[in-house]
Amino acid sequence: HVDLVESGGGSVQAGGSLRLSCKASGIVYHSYCLGWFRQGLGKKREAVASIGQYGRTRYAEFVKGRFTISRTNTEIIVSLQMNSLEVEDTGRYYCAADSKCTGSWEGFDIWGQGTQITVSS
Repeated sequence: HVDLVESGGGSVQAGGSLRLSCKASGIVYHSYCLGWFRQGLGKKREAVASIGQYGRTRYAEFVKGRFTISRTNTEIIVSLQMNSLEVEDTGRYYCAADSKCTGSWEGFDIWGQGTQITVSS
């Protein structure tokens, strides 16, 4: 059983920054790919960023260089540094793990409960 627990959500004005963290506990392997997804009110969940065991990253187009995903493997923690936040970034952000590291956004099969981000104008 794997638990993913997010932290770092909150409210910020447009142009500001936030950093999300997610700690994995339980039977977690360093080979897992880790990622962040988000869901705005009334919108479908969408991928934000992912990172492999050795640090290879992938970002959604809308990130536009504003966000940076990172991870540590001593304790398995994945972080998302978000800069230049926009009102459109408002939503619930979910930490996720892909136990097979499929390379596909659809491969993420373990999910956290999420943390809310609200960006105001």
